[in-house]
Amino acid sequence: MSASVLLLTAGFASLVTLGIPFAIAIGVIVMLVLTAADIEPAFLAQQLVAGSQSFSLLAIPLFMLAGELMTAGGLSQRLIDVAAVLVRHRTGGLAMVAVLAALVFSAISGSAPATTAAIGAILIPAMAKAGYDRAFAAAIAVSAGVLGPLIPPSIAFVIWGIVAEQSIGKLFLSGIVPGLAIAAGLLVVCYVHAKRNSVPKQEKARWPEVREAFARGKWALLSPIVVLGGIYGGIFTPTEAAGMSCIYAVIIGLFVERQMSIKALPAIVLRSVRTSAIVTAIIAVSAGFGVLIAQEQIATGFAAWLASHVTQKWIALAGLNIAFFLLAAVMDEIAIMVILGPMLIAIATKFGVDPIHFGAIIVTNVSIGMAAPPIGYCLFVGMAISGLSLSQISRAIWPHIIVMLIVLFLTTYIPSFALMFVSGK
Repeated sequence: MSASVLLLTAGFASLVTLGIPFAIAIGVIVMLVLTAADIEPAFLAQQLVAGSQSFSLLAIPLFMLAGELMTAGGLSQRLIDVAAVLVRHRTGGLAMVAVLAALVFSAISGSAPATTAAIGAILIPAMAKAGYDRAFAAAIAVSAGVLGPLIPPSIAFVIWGIVAEQSIGKLFLSGIVPGLAIAAGLLVVCYVHAKRNSVPKQEKARWPEVREAFARGKWALLSPIVVLGGIYGGIFTPTEAAGMSCIYAVIIGLFVERQMSIKALPAIVLRSVRTSAIVTAIIAVSAGFGVLIAQEQIATGFAAWLASHVTQKWIALAGLNIAFFLLAAVMDEIAIMVILGPMLIAIATKFGVDPIHFGAIIVTNVSIGMAAPPIGYCLFVGMAISGLSLSQISRAIWPHIIVMLIVLFLTTYIPSFALMFVSGK
């Protein structure tokens, strides 16, 4: 094994284990490999620029900003009000409100942490007050956030589309059925939990209240239609759709709902910049890392080894899912996609897996990782909102994780499950 290969594998793993931020760890390893291989250090600077120059990459900060604007403008509250008048009177109804509201909000923000924050901030205290266990309330908000990367438009699919050089529009469509299936499974979990714990039902909404909720929520419900209709109607690209989402959110927040002021805009933009900067930094430095991985033929070598030792495609996919789940529980999901992307694509190619189907498998894995202990991003959002410890939420969330793993199994082994809405599949 060459010094470069050793640094790219064991060296990177060591830095991550020591708690070094991913972007810094990747940059350090790339510089060490360049020094060991006597390659001009300007290579890293070139790759930093190249890794951040994709037009599609611009969709990530724009969708994150759109989610922040929607929340600040009161649209998330409107979505919750609409969901509440539909299901609050059923067994587990208030918990179901979290799932349904997250389903629509996911089609606005494209982000799991943003969805958990928008829904959890309102519903975790409300559920606790209504008689739900607080840990369960936090767990359902965290789990509902998982819908963010699956329901289009999706930041995770944008990243994978760039890494795998696949149609982002088709990848968006491949997440619809897995996302809806997870939402349906979580609704069942809500019902079972409320039934077992005798959580009292709420009063059924009368028709005037339903009509008023839909009237007040029409602008929030219209947003996904505008964004997705524009993408699939050929009016604008996913990146342009992200920009339209921001414009729409500003107009509604300032002039229609009037819950957002012009003075608040700088703080809202700054919050989204901080979050998107982390993502963009990882992607930018990973460009150089990816080139070195390709140069050392680590991805193709591992794929060839796997293909020679594993002859059954279903076994290879099972192994990838297990490895991905374990990695996602302890490693940044975006870093996994960007760093391991070439290797994963090489393996999928070896076993003849459809690239759009494979993208659905990867992003479903990533989504589960957002809620999986110990470092799922959504878990930390849930902890901050609920005031509970990681162990308390982790114990409550395992039934939800099982639902997600069942959907992952269906997504992996039934290609039509993910490709149902993808044209030509």
